[in-house]
Amino acid sequence: MIPLRREAIALSSAVLVAVSLAACSTQTAASSPAPSTSASASASATSTPEIRKVTNAEHDLVFHVADGKLPALVLDAGGGLSSSYWKDLAPRLAKATGSKVITYDRAGEGESDEVSGPWRVENAVSDLEAGLKELGVTKDVVLVSHSIAGEVATNFVNKNPGWVSGAVLVDANVPDFFTDEMLTAFEPVIEAQRTSLLAQESTKKNRQLLAVMVDYAPVHRVFHKLSWPQDVPVTTIVASETPFVDSPEAAKLWRDAQARFAQAGPNRKHVVAENTSHEGIVTERPDLIAAAVDDVLKTIR
Repeated sequence: MIPLRREAIALSSAVLVAVSLAACSTQTAASSPAPSTSASASASATSTPEIRKVTNAEHDLVFHVADGKLPALVLDAGGGLSSSYWKDLAPRLAKATGSKVITYDRAGEGESDEVSGPWRVENAVSDLEAGLKELGVTKDVVLVSHSIAGEVATNFVNKNPGWVSGAVLVDANVPDFFTDEMLTAFEPVIEAQRTSLLAQESTKKNRQLLAVMVDYAPVHRVFHKLSWPQDVPVTTIVASETPFVDSPEAAKLWRDAQARFAQAGPNRKHVVAENTSHEGIVTERPDLIAAAVDDVLKTIR
């Protein structure tokens, strides 16, 4: 591993938090491949998903369900994003696979209720469990998880053996990345951004950022110790740009961690999505994500 220089990786004050809260509010449509006629027709032919409200731990969560067969595809967006992140890909997957497709807003995102206090992955896992149980989906799940949702997926699959049949991690957080070296180097960066956010207007996005920052290093040291079950197929799709556009060193560590994760088990595949960004990968290369989902489904069906 190359040594980290704090000044090299701290060029962007939000760079590490961006891994957890990759607020993808802007997408570059020009870089996205034009959808084929068949893809456009497929999306328009898909019926409007049913909206289901689920209550867990005294807060409401909103789920969107396109009916279909199992395995069910559960799409989980990155931090600062809602279920609308999947608005184009979800109907495409539903039509192409015939599977039930579920998107949802995590607590504090989209139409779901905000929850006070620190963001904790255990709570996010509990919310997802409650939602899937309410929807009657307690087996044959394929997780499609972006950015911080990789932490939710990793914890979910470890806590609930037999529930998840496979996964596609889309430029997602993996345990291998969060080494002591990386977390220690970013401690002053996190603190500087926390101070800055506290001085700003309290918005939903800022509250989510602050919630993720609480105990960031110790929380992610725990995450670093997790591993992905050997019997659950998983494909990692890595954006060529990575979340670290201002730090070549951090970007290399991210790519290396993704590759190590993919090499650590027999049922894992590693795909690099060329000419893509961490924020825009879902709209820039939906074909790669759809192909990875199809490949996982062929493996488990």
